[in-house]
Amino acid sequence: MNQKAKTTPTAKSGGQLFRNDIIFIAVVLVLVSLLGLCFYLFRGDGDEVVVTVDGEVFGTYSLAEDRVVEIRTGEENEELNVLVIKDGKAFVEQATCPDGICAGHRPIKRDGESIVCLPHKVVITVRVTNEEAPDIVV
Repeated sequence: MNQKAKTTPTAKSGGQLFRNDIIFIAVVLVLVSLLGLCFYLFRGDGDEVVVTVDGEVFGTYSLAEDRVVEIRTGEENEELNVLVIKDGKAFVEQATCPDGICAGHRPIKRDGESIVCLPHKVVITVRVTNEEAPDIVV
């Protein structure tokens, strides 16, 4: 009656169970990363830019029409952000905020992209307006 009791492999014993767990987690991470990359790469270009100041809509502008918009904020309109819409892209050309991060941001054109100026509480977001309804039945 000197039989060994069956035990399940553990992480300490370097068993198959631990190795399979690592492989499973790696496969799941790769799949999630690929799915996220697909959503990012195949995101469409936007149609319009929505500018909000302190949570209130300042204006909505088409990306198809080139223009320059002065966004003045502050109690006496002393704060300025200059939004330029050109060639279907939007960018901040000039800003009077201390850090100027918004003016250094690359141009945006894809749905959901945004430029934020925290000191002036300005958010510039690209969105799609003519998106067709998805063919999903729930």
